[in-house]
Amino acid sequence: MSDYRMPALGADMESGTLVEWLVKPGDRIKSGDIIAVVETQKGAIEVEIFQDGVVSTILVPEGERVPVGTVLAHIETPGAPPQEVSPALPAAPPAPAVKAVTEPRPAKALAPARSKITPAARRRATTLALDLTKVKGTGVDGSICLVDVEAAIGPFRAAAPAVKRGLDLAGMRKAIAAAMSRSKREIPHYYLSETVDLHAVTAWIERFNAEKPPIERILPAVLFLKSAALALRDWPQLNGVYENGAFVPATGVHVGWAVALRGGGLIAPAIRDADKKSVAELMAAMRDLVERARRGSLRSSELTSPTITVTSVGDRGAETVTGVIYPPQVAIVGFGRIVTRPWVADGRVESRPLVTISLAADHRVTDGHIGGLYLAAIARLLQEPEKL
Repeated sequence: MSDYRMPALGADMESGTLVEWLVKPGDRIKSGDIIAVVETQKGAIEVEIFQDGVVSTILVPEGERVPVGTVLAHIETPGAPPQEVSPALPAAPPAPAVKAVTEPRPAKALAPARSKITPAARRRATTLALDLTKVKGTGVDGSICLVDVEAAIGPFRAAAPAVKRGLDLAGMRKAIAAAMSRSKREIPHYYLSETVDLHAVTAWIERFNAEKPPIERILPAVLFLKSAALALRDWPQLNGVYENGAFVPATGVHVGWAVALRGGGLIAPAIRDADKKSVAELMAAMRDLVERARRGSLRSSELTSPTITVTSVGDRGAETVTGVIYPPQVAIVGFGRIVTRPWVADGRVESRPLVTISLAADHRVTDGHIGGLYLAAIARLLQEPEKL
């Protein structure tokens, strides 16, 4: 038997509210299944499990806020003999906790993998007399979650009390401040920057987008992300985490893409294996991530797996951006606003679009030599955008 605990969904999380169980005692689960929804300052996060087994006991009822590390449930793992629950565990009384998630329900609502509708979503939709056939699911395999029902309420909002969900911007700002203070206190940062000519990038994007519908067009930011990801193949010392006094290199390039939230706040969920995706696939992934981040509907793996962060301030941002490393990562790459400036090309002074790329990195792991070579690699890749 193993304990399933409240996960730490980032260095700035101290506690979370268990708002929805997607399983019940007796359900068989496998690695990658989403079994609960946890609400933090970053919104409603779909929490995955990374082991196979059977749900034995649920200890924390829906609606309860608990610290990171609290045991939420017990999981019977294959080949492990049944064990008695230790009385020393800080578990809630069995009857109320189990009742909160095992009340009689229609058979199809017990497992979202079978019904494609989570129990809480079905209850909310029933309360509102909402036609679920018209609701688009954003959960695993297209399953309809509570956030999908909330998004589809529309005219019902005024008549029915809304469930308190979404982003706690004030709490997020406090959490960001705590994480960044920790970063500056514990991580010896060094900073580098490089100005890059984007003439080839802008010309290639214009050709690429010429005959594409708006939904398939790309932005310079996607080439920034792809070049930063590909360059890490040559300089993996910047891709990983620093834990327990040592650098742990990542096995994949999982880029945390910084998303500015409406009303304030910042979040950087991961685009996994960003170096292996085509430019079109990356653009689609970025759009999806931004939309779900601003809606407050992300998965736990997207918040816990970034191995480096990339931020692009866009055309309304500053010319340069100097990042603060998000622990336990060891680097953050920033792309400033594209500006038009005089530039010497082939011995002539020409007007060219330029961008300043910055790097903040952890001096415990690398130094300016490695960092400079990494920025140079990004610059070279951006000179041949057709190869990205």
